[in-house]
Amino acid sequence: MVDDDAYTLLHSGFGWQVPERFNMAQVCSARWAAEPDAAKRIAILSMDTGGSATFYTYAELHAQANRLSQVLGSLGVARGDRVAIVMPQRFETAVAYMAVLQMGAVAMPLSRLFGPDALDFRLQDSEAVLAICDESSIDNLLSVRGHCPQLRRVLGVGAAAARADLDYAQALAGAPGHFAAVDTRADEAAVLIYTSGTTGNPKGALIPHRALIGNLSGFVCSQNWFGFDGRTNTDSAAVFWSPADWAWTGGLMDALLPTLYFGRPIVAYSGRFSPQAALELMQRFGVTHTFLFPTALKAMMKAYPGEPGCTVREQFGLQLQAIMSAGESVGDAVFDYCQAQLGVTVNEMFGQTEINYIVGNCAPAWPAKPGSMGRAYPGHRAAVIDEAGQVCAPGVVGDVALHRLDVHGDQDPIFFLGYWKNEAATQAKFTGDWCRTGDLAICDADGYLWYQGRADDVFKAAGYRIGPGEIENCLVKHPAVLNAAVVPKPDQERGALVKAYVVLAPEYIARKPSGIRARARFDAQLVVALQAHVRGKLAPYEYPKEIEFVDALPMTTTGKVQRRVLRLQEESRARQSGILTS
Repeated sequence: MVDDDAYTLLHSGFGWQVPERFNMAQVCSARWAAEPDAAKRIAILSMDTGGSATFYTYAELHAQANRLSQVLGSLGVARGDRVAIVMPQRFETAVAYMAVLQMGAVAMPLSRLFGPDALDFRLQDSEAVLAICDESSIDNLLSVRGHCPQLRRVLGVGAAAARADLDYAQALAGAPGHFAAVDTRADEAAVLIYTSGTTGNPKGALIPHRALIGNLSGFVCSQNWFGFDGRTNTDSAAVFWSPADWAWTGGLMDALLPTLYFGRPIVAYSGRFSPQAALELMQRFGVTHTFLFPTALKAMMKAYPGEPGCTVREQFGLQLQAIMSAGESVGDAVFDYCQAQLGVTVNEMFGQTEINYIVGNCAPAWPAKPGSMGRAYPGHRAAVIDEAGQVCAPGVVGDVALHRLDVHGDQDPIFFLGYWKNEAATQAKFTGDWCRTGDLAICDADGYLWYQGRADDVFKAAGYRIGPGEIENCLVKHPAVLNAAVVPKPDQERGALVKAYVVLAPEYIARKPSGIRARARFDAQLVVALQAHVRGKLAPYEYPKEIEFVDALPMTTTGKVQRRVLRLQEESRARQSGILTS
């Protein structure tokens, strides 16, 4: 049993302070711009793909946001209007968020990776009146513009300026540097983020300004107090970076906005992730706090396992004080790697767009259990519930859910307002005062949650309930495996077989012989070795009966493995072979 006196004290002594009027941009930009050091306090450390870096202060961030607000207002953008922001990590993206939010308009982040169909649906459904884009997204944006009658203007940043309705730089150069910010309610809509479900079109989750307050307890805990001393909390020297796209909840609500809320610098880099680039970036900018997906940490572990007598932290001169990880289970192999090689105990975190940052770990406050999602963060009353909405006994699988009220009976500010134009889906999200996540877990006797997968990821094989996470974690511990995904393969006799899709580590790919027969023997021997590896560590029914080697796994832009894509592929193959008839 864990001694939870400190944890209990932290929860019982924590209370929400949510003012009636609150605006994300005011606390993230305007208030810091009013400080005497605003012209020196760095907000954005922007590095381009060529390695050139530019520093932008809070004074510059606020002044540019004011100019952009003036421009948007002159184009007819009004309070409550949706404005699409389709740009990667860059200074102008941060400016766009601050400008839209302080107008009382609704920022709608859209990933630059979205194709025409994804943009088309979101722009039409949201009835966005204006889009701000750069060269990474303008082609796809212009290709669907004709389908979006509500979209009045497109503002082009950088190389997109010449093809857009307005040149961002020219428009801002002629605008005043002052703006009278709208005095928004804390409950007022601030951000509209579309989340993809397992079926149907994506749903737009409407996030209020107060949700940023709801994020902060989890953010500070998962970032090991974010450079504050935990007592006077007067100052922090934190420098933040995450490869998470600012167009997603993970990048926006878990990285950009909380970093700016505390008046600290965040690194903006839009290049492709690689272990070397990540480590060199953290070395160059003295990054102290980060959010890294488990897939990123796995890649770092494989590429830089550490040398005898020299850890990765020493090799790159890292100054890391905290690592938060979310999206998938980290697993004990990566957990141990972070401790041994990066010098930090990784804090796992769990949340979703609708109710973000609700469960996780905090190394200074309560001990992490490798592989666990952690415990409810202060101010959040999270539990595992059954179909009737009752809290499950320890060890029983159920749905992770969050109660509307905290332990004191006060409203939890983290909750979303609802799904955009979809009241039925909003109502279906709740069972009484519990908001269901659709993620399965068990809660142990100490209150730690253990992820069991999405409700649609868990399957039965030969009568046994299979959670893919445990098998995937076991596979990744083998030196040959860079990443893995486990799905059911339809089988006439047993209903389903456990199948693993495996991405090999580079050194094992290099070992593959060139001849067809020799390569087939190599693969067959490796399959046997991996099966034996899992069979020796987990239950006999859990080892993958079939293993398929692939170059890459289907991933979301937020770094999550899309098991559903692989599951549907297996079902399609089964239909073609006659195993499935419908």
